Amino acid sequence: MQAVKVIPCLDIKNGRVVKGIKFVDLKDARDPVEAAAAYCAQGADELVFLDIAASVESRATRLDWVKKVKEVTTVPFCVGGGIGNLEDMEALFNLGVDKVSINTAAVKNPDLIKQASERFGREKLVVAIDGRKNSPQSGSPRLEVLIMGGEKATGLDVVQWARRVETLGAGEILLTSKDADGTKEGYDIEMTRAVAETVKIPVTASGGAGKLEHLYQAVSQAKAANVLCASVFHFGEITIPQAKEYLKQKGIKVRI
Repeated sequence: MQAVKVIPCLDIKNGRVVKGIKFVDLKDARDPVEAAAAYCAQGADELVFLDIAASVESRATRLDWVKKVKEVTTVPFCVGGGIGNLEDMEALFNLGVDKVSINTAAVKNPDLIKQASERFGREKLVVAIDGRKNSPQSGSPRLEVLIMGGEKATGLDVVQWARRVETLGAGEILLTSKDADGTKEGYDIEMTRAVAETVKIPVTASGGAGKLEHLYQAVSQAKAANVLCASVFHFGEITIPQAKEYLKQKGIKVRI
């Protein structure tokens, strides 16, 4: 078993780290540069930077924001939000970004996954999937893919889409449950496990971490390869060393 990565996420809007509940009611959390430096010092295995308003505002990722954070980041750095083509990816890689994450653009143009994987390498491409649960009476998939910052339903089944992005060349999947996001009630075990058991590439669980036990559940029950957290780190409820020590005590292999 590969070591589980503990990954802080910086959701960026208007140049600040923000956090909401179920993708809405966003509140200011902290300065992204200060946060990135702190998380790297604490032992983060990776850092994810998401320009969450980019797709909704029909613009590319703000490179000036990325550059400032990259300058203090000493761990692998993944950037997403507003990436629509290979040129956008190239611009980020030129800044020293290690991986790019695409979501809305991948759904709108699945061939972009294949093109990016062939040009830059599978290991540099993360496909982010935002999903929600629907009722059986809805007429939509039980687990449905959302795009545009979680604002638009697609009619795509989360598990089928995950299988397809792996086939097209994604190196990893970042899976976020809109229903669980910011609730601190735990990751969506059903959705995460359904995806993790379907694909062979690593799946990072995102959305819902509120206590240490939730991180363990994501790995042990949902079969996630990595855990991503935001609120609990931003507001000092859990530290990265605490998370790693807890997982280690539970028998999970982590990077210390």
